[in-house]
Formats: sequence, structure tokens, C-alpha cells
Amino acid sequence: MTLTAEPSTPVQPTELARAHDILTTIVRAYGAKVVGQSSLRTSLLVAMMTGGHVLLESVPGLAKTTAAEAIAEAVQARFKRIQCTPDLLPSDIIGTQIFDPATGRFDTQLGPVHANFVLLDEINRSSAKTQSAMLEAMQERQTSIGGVNYPLPQPFLVLATQNPIEQEGTYHLPEAQLDRFLIKENLDYPSLTDEAEIVRRVNSGIYDDAAPALASASIDDVLFLQSLVRRVYLDPSILNYIVQAVFVSRNAEQYLSPDLAAYIQYGASPRASIAFSAVARALALLNGRDHVIPEDVKFFRHQVLRHRLILGFEAAADNVEPETIIDAIFAAISVP
Repeated sequence: MTLTAEPSTPVQPTELARAHDILTTIVRAYGAKVVGQSSLRTSLLVAMMTGGHVLLESVPGLAKTTAAEAIAEAVQARFKRIQCTPDLLPSDIIGTQIFDPATGRFDTQLGPVHANFVLLDEINRSSAKTQSAMLEAMQERQTSIGGVNYPLPQPFLVLATQNPIEQEGTYHLPEAQLDRFLIKENLDYPSLTDEAEIVRRVNSGIYDDAAPALASASIDDVLFLQSLVRRVYLDPSILNYIVQAVFVSRNAEQYLSPDLAAYIQYGASPRASIAFSAVARALALLNGRDHVIPEDVKFFRHQVLRHRLILGFEAAADNVEPETIIDAIFAAISVP
């Protein structure tokens, strides 16, 4: 089967130059607040440029809030942080109607989800009903309060976090909901050098509210990047490469060794192919190109697939990580 890419207006050199200047400004402003964590920075940029959302798994204290605030500040966007707890209600996130005795009317109070960048901290601590309300807002790009729809601002990015070391009192995210996140990033501890730099910056007061902000980009710049990403050229051979990788995940017994194939319970859905296409285009633009190459697809293969592959209990028993299966999938297909 041969797939064809959608025709689009080619990206012009002047547009590439403008994109490079915008991204350089954002990265510089982000780097002034966040030390290291280059993969997280790339994930946030990719999500911002594609309109997707990020699921972040890490232990506490690894600058998740700082990173989200930094990327929002770098583009002069509104930022809100929601701390999830078991008693958090959907109305606490999307908003509600409050009766005003003075006027005898109900006034609509929009919730914190009505911001450009939303940090949903420890999403697995909120109830299933609250998770559903948040994920619906992510998917529909609007909330409904009192029968009236309220569109969310553009751009809109959710960074949802999970703590992998503490599961008591949590509500596991169903696989169907995990699939709605564009990418999943696993965050690790900083290096010795990075941690020393973090302490030095804290002591210098760089995180104080009074600290001067670096020159930043704007919301219009982000919208420009989003429009440009959709026009990055995706060759039919690259599109075939993407679809083949996802197809192998669903038919592993035909392509992988029997021991590895047995670990996969369910493969990735077509959302994975869509995600690969969007992420590869964003990575191409980040690297100053107007076209996608195979390395753009492979570079974020773990982030795109690790939360979409459903492994059986044998994988957990044998300590087999999703990344091992993903690497085997890409090794089983030919690179265009």
C-alpha cells in the first residue's frame, strides 16, 4: 500500500528564518529558569507547536512547575497550576455558575483550565469524574457550563504529571485516556553539575518574582509556529515509515521475536500515527528544516509510543520496559 502526503504551500526560507528567531528566543528565556532537562524542553516545544498535550512521569522536586511556568512566560501566555486531590470536583477545573443575590442571576466563573498553559499536577490523584472533565476539555478545546460552551484560549497546552513511586490513594488513568496525550515524557534526576547550578541560581534569587525577565516571544509567534508546522513537507515514504511502525506494534508476532511479541497485549491506535506525523514535523522545524527525515520520526519514538503500547503482566514480571519493545519495532522495519 502506498500512501500520499497532503499537498500544502511550501515553507519559505523567510518563514524558516523567522521560526528560528522565535524558537531561539523561547529557548533562551526557558534556559534562564530551567537547568538541564533538554528532553523536557523539547517535549514542551513540540507540544506547543502542534497543539498537543504532555504526560510527565517523575518523582517530586524535578522542576515540573518551573518548566511549565518558564515556557508560558517565554511566550507571554497565561499559566495556571491545578493540584489534583481526591476531593477535586470537575467544577473546580472547568468553572461553575454562582448565584448573585444582588442581581438575582447566576454568574459564570470560569475555572483555571481557561489558560494557555495548564499544569495538572498529579492527575492520577483526582477522581475518574474529574479526570474525565479535564480530558474532555483537552480534546474538545472548550468547556460547557450551564449549557453554554466556552472555548479555551489558543494556544492551549496541558502538562499532566504522575508520581510513579506513590500509588496509594490514586486513580489509574485508563489506557484510552492515556492515548489522548500527544507524548509521554519520563523525567530523571539532574546530573551533579546541573544540580549544583540549580542551587546556585536559587541562592542568586533568579527565581524571585522581582527578577528581570528576558526578552520573550508572543502568543502570535506561537500561532505562527503552529501554522508553519502543518506545512512542513512529509514525504509519502516517511508517512509509510510511520504507519508501518504502528502496524508492527499491532502485529508484533509477524515481525518480532516470539519472546518480545508475547509481551505486547495491545498495539498502538491510529492516534499514534497522527502523533508521529505531528511530532516529526515539529522536530523538523526545530532543526531548521522544511521537510521531515526518518530521524525526526525515530527521535521521539519512545515519547510517542511508551504510553500507547499495552504490555501484559509478563513484561512487568520480567522487568521489560516499553522502550525495549519500541526499539525492536523500529529495528524490524526498513528506513526509507
